[in-house]
Amino acid sequence: MKIITYNVNGLRAALKKDWLGWLQGVGPDVVCLQEIKATPDQIPEVKQLEALGYEHYWYPAQKKGYSGTAIFTKISPKHVEYGCGHEDYDFEGRVIRADFEDVSVMSTYFPSGTTGDARQTFKYRFLDDFYAYAHKLLADHPNLIVCGDYNICHRAIDIHNPKSNANTSGFLPEEREWMENFINSGFIDTFRHLNPEPHQYTWWSYRAGSRGKNLGWRIDYNMASAALRDRIVGARILADAVHSDHCPVLLEIK
Repeated sequence: MKIITYNVNGLRAALKKDWLGWLQGVGPDVVCLQEIKATPDQIPEVKQLEALGYEHYWYPAQKKGYSGTAIFTKISPKHVEYGCGHEDYDFEGRVIRADFEDVSVMSTYFPSGTTGDARQTFKYRFLDDFYAYAHKLLADHPNLIVCGDYNICHRAIDIHNPKSNANTSGFLPEEREWMENFINSGFIDTFRHLNPEPHQYTWWSYRAGSRGKNLGWRIDYNMASAALRDRIVGARILADAVHSDHCPVLLEIK
């Protein structure tokens, strides 16, 4: 089972860069999207998506052109859950989950705190609530994969300039501590599980030619519950995909 997480930073913009052609070439079974910034009625390419064999489930934000998540899948889910039961986060379309026969896959778009104190406070509240939500889910869905843009670099190895960003949202001590606690509580950072090498990033600023210089951050993850440890067979960052300021991250499980 090939699972990809991808913050497309606007699906309509990505589609103009031959995103469907890329999807066909890579051929994942499940695609978890974040920051779709669109509703399905705004995507005329839906028919082409279906022709590639994908069912599609959308959870756009109530605010037009903002946030939103989706799951495209070649495997029919038993159930799709829209939202996490918290009105503030569900208003922004931040969580959608598809339950399959023996695994559940979630697409999650964690808030950014870069626009000021109010949103950083919102982000901290989301982190606390999501931690509780994810662990409650594990009781009924022990084989859980939480894909998404977490908007957090876990460790210094995950950011090109840790010293100068020590006080920057996305690399704050409290955020990194949350990530450490989340992993230690029963989740596996599947990329780091198989790839210890440095200079592996999933997001680059559009400024100063950051991507060409590989001055990036690793903030996109496929976190798998500990029950799936022995089924993880591959994990890669697909940095050659250039439809967004993020790139996709692939997880393969047996």
